[in-house]
Amino acid sequence: MDLTGALWRTSTRSGNSECVEVADNLPEVVGVRDSKEPAGPVLVFAPAAWRAFVAVARRPTA
Repeated sequence: MDLTGALWRTSTRSGNSECVEVADNLPEVVGVRDSKEPAGPVLVFAPAAWRAFVAVARRPTA
C-alpha cells in the first residue's frame, strides 16, 4: 500500500508519547500506526470502516 503523502497526526487528547497516529487525508485509505515506531507496520482501513470505528469509540459507556 502506497502511503506517500500521508499526513500523520495524534489525538489532541493524547497526553504522552505512547499513542497511535492516524493518516486520514488520503482518498482511499486511512492508515493507523504506533507513534513509537513510525517506520513500523501500518494498519490500513477503508474510510467507511474507519468512520464506523470512530463512531462506536465515541459512544458514551453505560
